[in-house]
Amino acid sequence: MNRRFCALLPLVFLAAGWTRAGEMKTFSFTADDWAEGDVPKEVFVVDGTIKIAAKDGNKAVMIDPSPITDASAQLGDSSSGSASIEARVFASKKGRSQPRFGVSVHGMKGFRLIVNASRKQLELVKDEQVVKSAPFPWMTDTWTKLKLDVTKTGETQWTITGKVWPAAEAEPKEAAIEHTDATLKGQGKCAIWGTPFSEMPIYFDDIRVAISPAPGK
Repeated sequence: MNRRFCALLPLVFLAAGWTRAGEMKTFSFTADDWAEGDVPKEVFVVDGTIKIAAKDGNKAVMIDPSPITDASAQLGDSSSGSASIEARVFASKKGRSQPRFGVSVHGMKGFRLIVNASRKQLELVKDEQVVKSAPFPWMTDTWTKLKLDVTKTGETQWTITGKVWPAAEAEPKEAAIEHTDATLKGQGKCAIWGTPFSEMPIYFDDIRVAISPAPGK
């Protein structure tokens, strides 16, 4: 975990900084000050077994491989407009079995940005369908960063961008995936996702969420 980032966030959960219409409400999550075991109320488990666990001398949100299912947990407030999520993820393969993991916005019906390790690609998923993909040679047992931005650019128009990069490197300027959509409702919470096909845990840390709150929220 980035120690400078931790020093700037003395609290585990931080909500900050929107004061005028159109500004984003932001949340940052790090697990270091949470007790190991059951997740706190800031992490709403939708499916799967998700806990707080030790990892690399720190703590992280862990998707347990038992049972093997599409596990997910929501974080932050519900969006009513543009939304983004960024997270650092550690996963492992076992033999020929490889994991699948990612992040999403706008609830269960929103867009997901998924690393599909077995296919060696990054996928943008909507309604369980891959709408766009890009090559990504995922490396086992390393931290990977994911960033999904969904921005309302017109009355019914949305622009979706997805990035993925090794956590030890700088964020790339160009998106790996770009897409537009005119059917999105744009409501719901951001989430983390993981399917531990390799029967190995999947860890999430340094999760950052930004959403357009509903009026009056």
